[in-house]
Amino acid sequence: MLTKRNLYVLIFVIAVIGLLVVQYQYLRVGLGLAKAQFSDKIDKARENINSELSTVNALTYTLGNAIQKDTSQVHISLDSLEKASQYYLNDYIAYQLKVSGIDAPFTYTLYSRDSITYLSSARPHLSKKENLTYPMKIEGYLPKLLQKEVILEIGFEDLNNYFLGQIRGLILPGLLFLLMIIFVVIWVLRSFYLQRSIITTTNDFINNLTHELKTPVFSIGLATKILKEDVPDEKKEVVDLIRTESDRLKKHIDKVLELASMESGNPLMQYQEVDFRPELERICQSFALLAKHEQIDFGYTLEKGSYLIKAEKFHLENVIGNLLENARKYSDHPIIKLNAYKQKGKLLINISDNGVGISQEDIKKIFSKYYRVKNGNVHKVKGYGLGLYYVQKIIKMHRGKVSVQSELGKGTNFTLSLKLMNNG
Repeated sequence: MLTKRNLYVLIFVIAVIGLLVVQYQYLRVGLGLAKAQFSDKIDKARENINSELSTVNALTYTLGNAIQKDTSQVHISLDSLEKASQYYLNDYIAYQLKVSGIDAPFTYTLYSRDSITYLSSARPHLSKKENLTYPMKIEGYLPKLLQKEVILEIGFEDLNNYFLGQIRGLILPGLLFLLMIIFVVIWVLRSFYLQRSIITTTNDFINNLTHELKTPVFSIGLATKILKEDVPDEKKEVVDLIRTESDRLKKHIDKVLELASMESGNPLMQYQEVDFRPELERICQSFALLAKHEQIDFGYTLEKGSYLIKAEKFHLENVIGNLLENARKYSDHPIIKLNAYKQKGKLLINISDNGVGISQEDIKKIFSKYYRVKNGNVHKVKGYGLGLYYVQKIIKMHRGKVSVQSELGKGTNFTLSLKLMNNG
């Protein structure tokens, strides 16, 4: 069975092979176009050469004397005349090829139909099997002079390198970008797995630490329960304080363990079809008692009817509790409102407060793990930056959404959206 890591590596290898295949196909297309362009250019060059050699001019006159071995009209030896004709014709062919856009090494031979070779390039002219040759039948002056068909054949020794040189601008950038993609993907995958390894190690450490902490916390709670029976009345409130703080620490430990369980991919979520209205009303009534004790202005409105949803009741109750607790903590004189209503097949739970508010920049980050908004005295409200991360995690697992609107100094408004069963 493929692990996620092996799957990513396999996808990466397939992608690289695919890119190489695409690059190869582009190369083939490029070579085909280069060859087609070369054929057009050589046809143009042959037309120009044939046109020049068909008339009487200095070049054809010199070639005619060299072929007939006639030095009567020139004051040089036959050997010098042949050498001059050889280089003269070579330079002319090179010029015409360059004018037509061809800058490749070539050879040539001038011969008659009865296979008599009159003139050849300084470099040996290779056979047709070894190179690409382009023969042309010369018209006009030379055939009439010799009373024979005269053919000029131009050959190219290594056109593959020439063609590759023509499409170098396509090959080199393609290979460079492919190497860059491979490097970046390898670097990203390596960084991802390194980071994941660090996160896994850290989570394991936190899990082990929190499990170890549960034992002494349980012992402290048990000890305070026993101790409370024997201490004088004036000391009992100290024991109650120890017990309260012990329970608080236990809640924090349980929350860390719950989050670690969710991140490991094995959340213990048991979804059930439930009418959430009674649960929501109970949460509001409990918070109303606390609000009365702490002089918090709290009000709530729940639309009538059932709130039938598929949910993990325990965690969803914790989400509501978290948001109400945040509304209480981040205000000097809290005014908190909770409204629940149904709209377009959704259950919407809105919790608003008159607290310090959140800046637009911080709104983008508040659901990140361990992130805490820095407003004034950062130590005024204690916490670990896990509350809203937990809220979003749970709501997402319920396939719902969390939205937030806030303005600094005026308060914050959280809205939870959950899908109702049978459209409510």
